[in-house]
Amino acid sequence: MKKIILTLISALFASFSLAQVSIDPSLITSTGQLQFSLFGGFTAPLKDYRKDIGRAKNGYFYGLAIDQYFNGNQWGIGLDVRSLKQESRKFEPISFANGHLATNYKNEPAFKHLGVSIGPTYKVDLGKKVELEAFLRTGVLFQQFPEYVQSIYVNDPGGTPVKMFDDYYTNNEKNKAKAWMGLGGFRVTYRLNDHIGLFLQTDYLNTFGKRFGGDSSRFHVMNYKPTNPLGPKDVLIIRNGVITNINQFYESRPCPCETNVKALNLAAGIKIKLGAKRKKLPLVPVVVVPVAIPKEIQVVVKDKQTGLVLSGVKVKISGNGKEYVSNSNVNGEAERVKSAIKSGYLITAEKNGIVADPVGIKPTDFETDAAVIYKEIFLNDLRFTLIGETIRSNDNSKLPGISTVLSNTFNNESVGQVSDGQAMFTYQLEQESEYTVVATEAGKFSQTELVSTKGLDRSKTLYVVLKLGLSDISVGATFVLKNIHYDFDKSNIRPNAAPILDNLVNIMVKNPSLRIELSSHTDSRGKDDYNEKLSQRRAASAVSYLLAKGIERSRLVDKGYGERQLLNRCANGVKCTPGEHEANRRTEIKVLKY
Repeated sequence: MKKIILTLISALFASFSLAQVSIDPSLITSTGQLQFSLFGGFTAPLKDYRKDIGRAKNGYFYGLAIDQYFNGNQWGIGLDVRSLKQESRKFEPISFANGHLATNYKNEPAFKHLGVSIGPTYKVDLGKKVELEAFLRTGVLFQQFPEYVQSIYVNDPGGTPVKMFDDYYTNNEKNKAKAWMGLGGFRVTYRLNDHIGLFLQTDYLNTFGKRFGGDSSRFHVMNYKPTNPLGPKDVLIIRNGVITNINQFYESRPCPCETNVKALNLAAGIKIKLGAKRKKLPLVPVVVVPVAIPKEIQVVVKDKQTGLVLSGVKVKISGNGKEYVSNSNVNGEAERVKSAIKSGYLITAEKNGIVADPVGIKPTDFETDAAVIYKEIFLNDLRFTLIGETIRSNDNSKLPGISTVLSNTFNNESVGQVSDGQAMFTYQLEQESEYTVVATEAGKFSQTELVSTKGLDRSKTLYVVLKLGLSDISVGATFVLKNIHYDFDKSNIRPNAAPILDNLVNIMVKNPSLRIELSSHTDSRGKDDYNEKLSQRRAASAVSYLLAKGIERSRLVDKGYGERQLLNRCANGVKCTPGEHEANRRTEIKVLKY
């Protein structure tokens, strides 16, 4: 931190020195002023930083600004060093029938930041005594985050609270982290004399970017959002050390939330000036000689159906005996052509075998006053684009380098792709079609995700987004096979369940030492004994499918649990919807050996 501060201060004072150099005394009316501003005041967090992610409260800040104005005292460069503190809103303890929620704060519940930034300053007089300054800064914010965890405690039979579940907690890589920051604001000064003034200042501070120096620069929390907040009459049911009815009160998956620091600041302070006052320069007539100046060419690629910008499109700009080839970025922009000479140019674009209608640039386009020639080119690919991300199921962290397979359920055609360094993969999807997407990675279990473009309007939708979750295969691990269900009172495998079981076959093939229990479960309707036998037939039916695909019998165990392991509240006598009952009619696998 000291090295960064010293570097910024050195750069600032180097510019101060250059501002004082006189090249031709006859042309210079005054040297620029150097001013020091001490300030302090009120800081208000904004947006997610203030709301349920950051939970930051209004706080205070103080600091020092050093501004060096150049000759004429209108433009200058400034350094801003400030310290901010904003306390974090504490969680209120909550009690329910057989326990309570409590929060453990592992450090001071407050955000503490030190910001160092540098940038241009502009000043204008509003009268004999009043001046207005506007400034923009960029630099580094050294952050210190609070660390806490809110937990659910359930009383054991003896009345002793036992910690069972963390429902809201911070999960930052480091509690002290750096972030790029931007700062912009205004300062209104009342001059007491030529060297001292009092001022009011308002500015906006915002960090940006996700990482700095290899570490996350944002504040992170993991939050199981409540769907039905616990109240004094609610009871949490404990079986085998697990809360069985937690899904009645919380969402089943946590929300990995994050926020940048955003704050509006109001301050008052005192300013001390050094150097000469600004003097008016004499008017000097300027003779403008027209000169032919080359222009820049900027091409933006868009989707013809929706008008959205497209990345990863190969763009070629040909003209004046040269060719410029590049791929469009996330903003749809091809690499800008610098110093293009007046001539005719042809622009072409191609992606995934689709070629856009070419666009031309005429010599007359160079005769305008604009320094940049902007052109748009439209790609008319009638297919949808699937943007997928391979993630770890338990914490949603990225898993790059994972093999994936996309299969068309109509014609069984399949294509494969490996997720890139950002864990992303893309496929093109035909209209009015259905697909399955799976990961095929040894040692990993992937659900079979269903993707459909049926009913989607291509003129309104370009992208279909998918997160493909993977879990490590380990002894004792249990996985519910998504999208495989049974009809009521039936044990046969539905046709739409075949791709899911085919994915299980592929997992067994890629992991030859894997031995599993394949279990089946029913809903609570019907007699318990009958449901037990029905679930056994269903498990045997699924195992028979795997045997028919060449999996050895010694690697498979079929087991029917009937209605003994319901996933929701729909026990005997409870009125439930057909969808709730269907959720209980499921197939699971448990790893017995690996």
